[in-house]
Amino acid sequence: MIRTGEQYRDSIRDGREVYINGELVEDVTRNPMLKPLIDIRARIYDMQHEAATRDILSYQDAGEWNAVANKLPRTQQDWVDKRRATDAVLDDIGGVVTRVGDETVGEMWSLFDGQDVLNEVDPQFSVNIRRHIDKVLKADPFHVSANTDPKGDRSKPPQEQDPDMLLHVVKETDAGIVVRGAKYETAAPYSNQAFTKPTIANWGSSAMSDYAVGFVCDLGSPNLKFICRTGFAGRAPAADYPLSNKFDEVDALVIFDDVLIPWENVLFYRHTKAAMFIRATLHRYSAFAFVQRNLKMADMMIGAALFNARQTGLDKQQAVQEKLSQLAVYREGINAHLTASVVMAERSPAGLLMPNQSLLYTGRVLACSQLHEMMHIARELCGGQICVTPDKAAFESPATKPWLDKFYSVNENWIADDRRKLLAFARDLLNSDYAGHRLTFQLFAQAPPYAHLAAVYRNFDWDGPLDFVRKAAGLSERVMSTADFKPKPAAGAAEAAA
Repeated sequence: MIRTGEQYRDSIRDGREVYINGELVEDVTRNPMLKPLIDIRARIYDMQHEAATRDILSYQDAGEWNAVANKLPRTQQDWVDKRRATDAVLDDIGGVVTRVGDETVGEMWSLFDGQDVLNEVDPQFSVNIRRHIDKVLKADPFHVSANTDPKGDRSKPPQEQDPDMLLHVVKETDAGIVVRGAKYETAAPYSNQAFTKPTIANWGSSAMSDYAVGFVCDLGSPNLKFICRTGFAGRAPAADYPLSNKFDEVDALVIFDDVLIPWENVLFYRHTKAAMFIRATLHRYSAFAFVQRNLKMADMMIGAALFNARQTGLDKQQAVQEKLSQLAVYREGINAHLTASVVMAERSPAGLLMPNQSLLYTGRVLACSQLHEMMHIARELCGGQICVTPDKAAFESPATKPWLDKFYSVNENWIADDRRKLLAFARDLLNSDYAGHRLTFQLFAQAPPYAHLAAVYRNFDWDGPLDFVRKAAGLSERVMSTADFKPKPAAGAAEAAA
């Protein structure tokens, strides 16, 4: 059954060892830097129960309510429902959060598609993945993803340096495997479990490797340590930085100090083919929810920029209209890719319905590669006041309030306080430390830019254009069989570097 927000909070009060600013956190649900996102995740759980949103965020199966986000996608309607549920959440909380489970659970579905690969190693591994997917459906945990290792010297294979630079198995026991190393994980300090998998593809000549391991990790396990970056919440008043104080998803370096992973949680082990398969297919589902966040980010930029332009009538100028149109084209480009990827969805090897892979991955490239340009256009449209406006305290102080009321009131519709709120929102969206962090996060959160393009290269239908030109140019059919015209790069080679 779907959980309540308070049940979720209780589930992460498990004595986990979390550090922020070098200090041990006594209760993650009360820490000022973690609490805002914990409250949002709890809000999502509660929305699954409330009458106004229950039918949007959840569905009934055999008399039980389950989360729409966790449902295995088998029809186009499933994807329509997932998109609607995510929009409902983002609209309710008034901003963008990425690592709340609906994105990361899709990575498990990719491994569900790879059961034939798992069966080559041990049939039990495919049993494990099916059981864990069922657990996600029924138990409704907060599920995240663990990908990136510290890596160390990337010019050397892991065996030629400190072996702990990449997560690896150090021992097998009757109870399970013992792993050591570290992973960077967004939201791990306040989530329940993580799908943990390798990021490297340079396995050398070994078909079997202690580094080729994937498992579901209970984030309350003994010997885990979470060393968090300092969050943005609480650095400055919420009135001046409304996004930083509410939507910062805290990342952590998660230390695996000889952590026992029970055999029932191991999804693959010592099998490089399985590791490469998951890296090559990891985002075939999860990219949809990820790109949908960029769509909402575009809406936020358009709204902030257009409000600023309309305050003083600048939206009537052609130059301003052209820049607003550029934002609209970016936004609708993302929207078109998401919509078309569902309309032209494809059946997966395991019978699930994948968003059209070429359209989804090209949409991700569009959304991520142009984001920084769109942010700059939005800055231009908002004007220089987003970087020079005083804070709220100055608008309230008796000594300065009359002057700021005078110079920040535009007309009877735009009084000083509303203008201050809009400029504070735009500053936090486009100019703050949080804004810079989000830009980098969107660029690298699923993979680096070259891996995005590599995914397009692997999934685009190259035969269509080639066959058209072959016929138009009168070429013989044998040219279509040329190996160079059918690119098949090593599976996962690019994404593995993420």
